[in-house]
Amino acid sequence: MSKIFSQYKIKDKVIKNRIVMPPMCMYSADEEGNPTSWHYIHYATRAIGGVGLIIMEATAVEKRGRISSKDLGIWDDNHVAGLKKIVDACKPHGTQMGIQLGHAGRKCEVTAENIIAPSSIAFSHAYQTPNEMNLDDIATVIEAYKKAAERALKAGFDFLELHGAHGYLINTFMSPLTNKRTDQYGGNLENRSRFLKEVVRAIRTVWPKEKGMILRVSAEEYAEGGNHPEEVAELINRVKHEGIDIINVSSGGVVQAPINAYPGYQIKFAETIKANTNLPVIGGGLLTSALMAEEMLQNNRVDLFFLGRELLRNPYWALQASNELQADIDWPKPYQRSR
Repeated sequence: MSKIFSQYKIKDKVIKNRIVMPPMCMYSADEEGNPTSWHYIHYATRAIGGVGLIIMEATAVEKRGRISSKDLGIWDDNHVAGLKKIVDACKPHGTQMGIQLGHAGRKCEVTAENIIAPSSIAFSHAYQTPNEMNLDDIATVIEAYKKAAERALKAGFDFLELHGAHGYLINTFMSPLTNKRTDQYGGNLENRSRFLKEVVRAIRTVWPKEKGMILRVSAEEYAEGGNHPEEVAELINRVKHEGIDIINVSSGGVVQAPINAYPGYQIKFAETIKANTNLPVIGGGLLTSALMAEEMLQNNRVDLFFLGRELLRNPYWALQASNELQADIDWPKPYQRSR
């Protein structure tokens, strides 16, 4: 049997297959951070198309934590109803729903915001220089993550994903390239993992232990002096006991650096994270081929795999892959005539 279409259980949820739609910003929210009709159609279409786990786009825990002014928000109780509507549109199709809790940090592009980061270093000349966070700022953001998790629970999400990748706030605490602090939040690996650890700990006071938590990481920073998969694994090992269940392995975005991207270019990173943390991983990177995904799963290189751009191009990838691999899965009843 095709392993792509085998079930996978994380905590109290059974994912019907190994196909994950990763967070991809749609930049289509209204000015208050609420979903629009675009989101309902976009996500429900991928659920109909057979995706096992959808992780919704980076959703800001603070208004100053948006990447753009068109990002989804979860910093206010008023956001819950719109997010719940997306969940309610997807789950009847057998898809588990996750949401990525994000904070852009120094990569916030909303010029009206006073942006923050662990150190006062701009991402590039095109970005604002952030204010270095003091201890009160850190406590405020940790509380924002906790409140966001409470709202995600009310909206009916099955999983939370913490955005610890791509140069956003959590990631910039983890990286020596962007964290030049000399207090308890900077310097060695233990200190650079502290902010993430305190965020996870706060979230787990409100997010049930039976529900899964995913951490997305940039396992490779592609720059001298930056984190590489072995260091990222060590950072994860200092945090995982607080309640991390699975690692979503990506790379880059911390600083401007060239990336040699090709189909599966991040899979070796995922293998290293899996081996060094003993945690399951979600891997991917420009994947399009069902046969390639099947190989990765059969050889236990990854536990689940993500399709990003491919699911933008083809929301029915899972249905087509089931035909290619001769896997007997349930198709939506209105589509069965096309099998």
